[in-house]
Amino acid sequence: MTTPTAPEAARAAGQATVTAHPGFVVAPVQRRVFGSFVEHLGRCVYEGIYEPGHPTADERGFRGDVLELVKELGVSVVRYPGGNFVSGFRWEDSVGAPERRPTRLDSAWKSTETNQFGLHEFMAWLGEVGAEPVMAVNLGTRGLQEALDLVEYCNHPGGSELSERRIRNGATAPFDIRLWCLGNEMDGPWQLGHLSSADYGKLAARTGQALKRFDQTLSLVACGSSGRGMPTFGAWEAEVLGRSLEVVDYISAHAYYDPHAVDRQSFLCSSVDMDQYIHAVVATADHVAAAKKSSRQTMVSFDEWNVWRQSDFGGEDHLEWSDRPPHLIEEEYTVDDAVVVASLIMTLLNHSDRVGLACQAQLVNVIAPIQTQAGGPAWRQSIFAPFALMSRYSRGTVLDLRVSGPSLTTTTYGDAAALIASATHDAKSGAVVLSLVNRSESEAIDTRLDLTAFGPLEVVEHLAMGGGDPTLTNTADHPDRVTARRVRDTDPDGLTGLVSGSPSLSVDAASWHLIRLTAHD
Repeated sequence: MTTPTAPEAARAAGQATVTAHPGFVVAPVQRRVFGSFVEHLGRCVYEGIYEPGHPTADERGFRGDVLELVKELGVSVVRYPGGNFVSGFRWEDSVGAPERRPTRLDSAWKSTETNQFGLHEFMAWLGEVGAEPVMAVNLGTRGLQEALDLVEYCNHPGGSELSERRIRNGATAPFDIRLWCLGNEMDGPWQLGHLSSADYGKLAARTGQALKRFDQTLSLVACGSSGRGMPTFGAWEAEVLGRSLEVVDYISAHAYYDPHAVDRQSFLCSSVDMDQYIHAVVATADHVAAAKKSSRQTMVSFDEWNVWRQSDFGGEDHLEWSDRPPHLIEEEYTVDDAVVVASLIMTLLNHSDRVGLACQAQLVNVIAPIQTQAGGPAWRQSIFAPFALMSRYSRGTVLDLRVSGPSLTTTTYGDAAALIASATHDAKSGAVVLSLVNRSESEAIDTRLDLTAFGPLEVVEHLAMGGGDPTLTNTADHPDRVTARRVRDTDPDGLTGLVSGSPSLSVDAASWHLIRLTAHD
């Protein structure tokens, strides 16, 4: 296996200090921020997670190689079935005997949907993964009654027509889905049945009230703006929450970061935008609550985010109808992309007090950490490693760090901190997990870690990505070319052994470092 190595020498842009203290915390780690997204789009489902006849497929058609990679990735929740797809979806088509399910045209992505992979298959597959479902309801071409019907079908134990239909279809126990999205991107003109903020706010409130009447403990996600760049951003959230505040638990946020739309230095600082986005949504939600004299605190569901060269896509209007799973939006991710993805996950963690749910879009083939060939192999993309490692090791509480260091100037985001950090602390095990990203495209940063408050710590592992060729990717022929390298194997200045007080390290330009430490007796 070959991996990119750090440069032999790096010029320091300055010094930075990261101070951590176990008594200063943001919030408990929200495990649901390590979520993903499966939509009936391109080859995410068909030839992705589901491919009957594949050498690794089981009797249900689930690809075993993909399933093992999804488990390794460590996703906690999976949003389904869309995305734009859900706004034309008739859930009844996806249940019952597969040979009797109708084939439909999917207007969202101009594809033919066979419904061979449906609701029961998704829940069975999710059970194998060990993750929690986030189910979206169609508020585009359908509405309140269909949403109620779906919830009853999924969650009622038995004795009603719909719950008994589920039982006849093979699921004796209810699915007990707790998280529900009230539509998808309903402010977007591209969305089937898109609405004004007032009309959607009314519909979300009515649907939310009905679902909470069915089960008060359900958690509901209202559609926020489909992007911070939407002309109605802010006003949309205020109007929607003004009508639905008391029945919804989350307001959604969606963001994709395009390295072809900005210069490289701005792209490396994409997490500046995500940070500002979260602050703006939280401020709007809190303003609505204050104006309504409500103590209710709305959380943010960042249920679509990733790196995506969206400017290369051209939009849905250019698509042609396809009767096979089309190769759509299949990114080949670089080292730079992985560093940016790491910084975005760190930003979500640093907002754990208000971001309670997040879903990287998507899981397989479509802007995804996992790529497949039909009938062939599956492999990890570069962005797989930061997600998998932070999901695996982020436990306990998110620490409220103090970071001081050099700044840089970007064309897109103005001045920004060159070094960002996040950390978690598990008081039970004594584990401290620290992530650092140097967002400078050209200069390393000498970084001092003030860990005095933890006492002596043993370095368990020091991993890094970046600091070499930023354009390298993984492919079917070279599936392990880009991964997280062990710093002590490639860089003698890495953090190793027993540390106490304020150890130092050099953080390469355009790189991500993950340092795992544990209390030393």
